[in-house]
Amino acid sequence: MIKVQSYDSLRRKMMKDPGFKKAYDRLGPEFELLGIILKKRKKDGLTQAKLAKRMGTKQSAISRFESGKANPTLDFLYRLADALGAQMKVTIK
Repeated sequence: MIKVQSYDSLRRKMMKDPGFKKAYDRLGPEFELLGIILKKRKKDGLTQAKLAKRMGTKQSAISRFESGKANPTLDFLYRLADALGAQMKVTIK
């Protein structure tokens, strides 16, 4: 019999591994940014194609960004925020 664990249960177990925790924590801001962008785009009723047109780029660039397959430049992120009518602030703590 195969025991199936919930995502939260598995994550709690994995977080005990220092290497996993460090990598997970490092990706936190990236996941947060992606979530904010996706939520804003969908709230505004924009498709990837419409957002890309506003930015002057291709839909595939938006798709790569949203899927986490691209490492966007700050210029791309600022243009993305502008196309969504939002502001982006970068801080280093």
